Amino acid sequence: MIELVAFLGNPGREYAQNRHNAGRLLAETLPFSASLPWQKKYKGLYASIEGSMLPAYQKEAAMSRAEPPPGKIHLLLPETYMNLSGDSVYAAASFFKIPVQHILVVHDELALPLGTAAYKFSGGLGGHNGLRSIKANFVTGDFWRLRLGIGRPLHGDVDIADWVLSDFNPDEKPILAQVLDSCAHALIQALVHGPESLLPEWHKKQIL
Repeated sequence: MIELVAFLGNPGREYAQNRHNAGRLLAETLPFSASLPWQKKYKGLYASIEGSMLPAYQKEAAMSRAEPPPGKIHLLLPETYMNLSGDSVYAAASFFKIPVQHILVVHDELALPLGTAAYKFSGGLGGHNGLRSIKANFVTGDFWRLRLGIGRPLHGDVDIADWVLSDFNPDEKPILAQVLDSCAHALIQALVHGPESLLPEWHKKQIL
């Protein structure tokens, strides 16, 4: 059961299309994103949606085979910058009394190539500053992750920090668009049926 989804990235127009902002880009891809009443709260942008309003649930309800809908889903775009993401996620989770095991963090992943995504629960941090900050705040890494592959630079002389803070290039953007669309639908399924329902298919999903 997921009660809080945090989409990691850096705030500000200059970072909007960065590889490090893949999580925030997924939030914009959700079919209901534009209708959400985003507000400045919990050191970020916050919105919520009733589980009964999720497209996947409504489709199943129309076919008379829906399970009871999930309750309210809390959505968060931290605006603390990546390395302090945990401050925002912790503030929202504390206010709504959400256990860390019911949190899903959407983030970019160097260890996966572009065109690949993966769901997993807990595990290592892979050097990701946003995940490190969240673990430091909750004193545990036992939360769900949706990892969006961005790959590593092809040339060893490219600094990783420069890589993640650079924009997706024109050749990558069509691939990214399809990944985000596929992951947006998978995220909705995870909210309706739980992230476990996507395993093992999404343990490492080759989308393109």
